[in-house]
Amino acid sequence: MNIVLLGPPGAGKGTQARRLITERNMVQLSTGDMLREARSSDSEMGRLVAEVMDRGGLVTDEIVIGLIEERIAADHGGGLIFDGFPRTLAQADALEALLAQHGEPLAAAIEIRVDDEALVARISGRYTCASCGEVYHDMTQPPAKAGVCDACGGTEFIRRADDNEESLRHRLMEYYRKTSPLIGYYHAKGILATVDGLEKVEDVAAKIAAVLDRA
Repeated sequence: MNIVLLGPPGAGKGTQARRLITERNMVQLSTGDMLREARSSDSEMGRLVAEVMDRGGLVTDEIVIGLIEERIAADHGGGLIFDGFPRTLAQADALEALLAQHGEPLAAAIEIRVDDEALVARISGRYTCASCGEVYHDMTQPPAKAGVCDACGGTEFIRRADDNEESLRHRLMEYYRKTSPLIGYYHAKGILATVDGLEKVEDVAAKIAAVLDRA
């Protein structure tokens, strides 16, 4: 079962993806992670990615699709979670064509919807464990023991430099301009489901599970 997770920065896509990996043996395909892994590898695709990035160029859709195709051909357990790709309608068409070639249709596109003002409040206090990526928040979700990750026991935490109101509003504008048309795209294909990202993590997870069980 392959799915796309949609939603603005901070909507909780990463948190829900990690649950799906654990609970359903799915594989998360994050564009950023794939590019970093490819760059550090010695594969032909990795050398191409490194060359483009080293000269400050933009990684093309063709390269990203090539990386995704490599992952589709490998074992991907209970299915693939596309996170951060597609971002545009052209990428969505390319992904659909690639999946069709491999007999791997999309079961669902799940939009995690969150109010903009709530997002600003959520992200402004967000930080992650440097070891495992578990997400925390100063006010709403601190670790049980201050300074120690609940998930792995790590003691180092990271705050993104752009997790502030000004940067977030700019990122939201980019999301709505480029990526939100995908909501209409997947609605027209009859595979869009929307969940309220402001609910508790467990409640959001339960609604996503219900969507997948129906797919």
